[in-house]
Amino acid sequence: MLDPIFLIVRFLVFLLIFVIGLVLAYILFMLVYDLSQTKDSIRRNFPVIGRFRHWFIHLGTFFRQYFFAMDREEQPFNRATRDWVTEKSYDRSGKIGFGSTNDLRVPGSIIFVNSPYPTLEEDRQESLPRIIGPNVNKSYQPQHIVNMSGMSFGALSKPAVRALSSGAKKAGIWMNTGEGGLSPYHIEGGCDLVFQIGTAKFGVRDENGKLNKSKLKKIASHENVKMFELKLSQGAKPGKGGILPGVKVNAEIAKIRGVPVSQDAISPNRHKEISNSEQLLDMLAKIRDITNKPVGMKIVISNSYYLEQLFDAILRRGIEFAPDFITLDGGEGGSGAAPQALADFVGLPLSEALPILADMLAASGLNKHIVLLASGKLVTPDKIGWALAMGADYTLTARGFMFALGCIQSLQCHKDTCPTGITTHNKRLQNGLVVEHKKDLVANYARNINQELEMISHSCGLKSAAEFNRQSIRIVQTAGVSKLLSELYPYP
Repeated sequence: MLDPIFLIVRFLVFLLIFVIGLVLAYILFMLVYDLSQTKDSIRRNFPVIGRFRHWFIHLGTFFRQYFFAMDREEQPFNRATRDWVTEKSYDRSGKIGFGSTNDLRVPGSIIFVNSPYPTLEEDRQESLPRIIGPNVNKSYQPQHIVNMSGMSFGALSKPAVRALSSGAKKAGIWMNTGEGGLSPYHIEGGCDLVFQIGTAKFGVRDENGKLNKSKLKKIASHENVKMFELKLSQGAKPGKGGILPGVKVNAEIAKIRGVPVSQDAISPNRHKEISNSEQLLDMLAKIRDITNKPVGMKIVISNSYYLEQLFDAILRRGIEFAPDFITLDGGEGGSGAAPQALADFVGLPLSEALPILADMLAASGLNKHIVLLASGKLVTPDKIGWALAMGADYTLTARGFMFALGCIQSLQCHKDTCPTGITTHNKRLQNGLVVEHKKDLVANYARNINQELEMISHSCGLKSAAEFNRQSIRIVQTAGVSKLLSELYPYP
């Protein structure tokens, strides 16, 4: 009788030979395939080995993040910024030792003008932001300066929307629904909501894609929905509508949006009813009349020409036709899928666009009637303070809150393969996003960023962040030379 150990050894040897045979057969198959294919020159000239090039390129995206990129050189957000958001999300102090790694010699760096007599604890005032739509039946009084920008259900997963909504409620900030319609998960958190109407009018469209009055009224009847935002363009892709890949359009999302299951949900590149300033004002007035709530618009700009036309039309027709707010998105914005050509090259960054719009509002006197919201990589208090000093009344961030949820910047938002469960509808990957835990991180980030903004304002001798002005900040021009914002952008 054969020894059992001998049998096991013989079996393992046969198994090893079989596996080696399979591997060799697979390599031989790849060799023949690579030599015969005509699409990839590298693989044709260097069969099998050439495949490692694509693998290493793919892995390089992740290895650079951990091993090779310096703390402040990565894009779109560097490690220092992401780590700061994480610290604040977990309600940690965020204190550092031995000095900052932020190089204040780099052109564009922000330096706050500290006061020799900072504001005392007892003299501090809580920032009370402006009322939006004071002449509308149901005006809105936000509680905080920093709020949540548009991210739609569909682009985001169900647990992500639930965590964001609940966290926003806990922190007392508003959440923008994005253009994907109003989902039950926006409502269940109980936070204040801004309903965004995109060019496809998801959630408030008829069978022809036009605005449906009864659906719009139904949305407006929700107590949580405080304002409506008509999206003309967004920073990631000015001149192109939203893109939700078919792989992310499941039955629930299709029903909410009113589109076919598993087909790409691509919005038109503009509202078909709007081709000039007059029609834009008509649409804003129509939405306000139907909803009885504040109505604004979201734009990306590249010059002052169209703003001049719009403001002239408002002044000619009357202030009652003015939008209650304007959300200005910088060309560097974008939390969702976008063509690279548009994301890279179209639309002014907020650093250049905000001074243009703020000065034009002030020069026309419309800044007394129109509230200005700024959006575009404003995830830390320094950038937010700059936006307020430049003339914004509120600031918005989407990716800041994605980092609070646990985003690791894997750049897979459009592939339904997000490893953190934030932008995927894969149930297994969503399992990593525990709503009860993540909602607290969202709330902590919102609370702490507003608090640190106030802390900086007190250092400048101001009583609250609402008092930031162009004398509060210097901008580095060259190494060792900076100028006040008021010198670079004199008040109109």
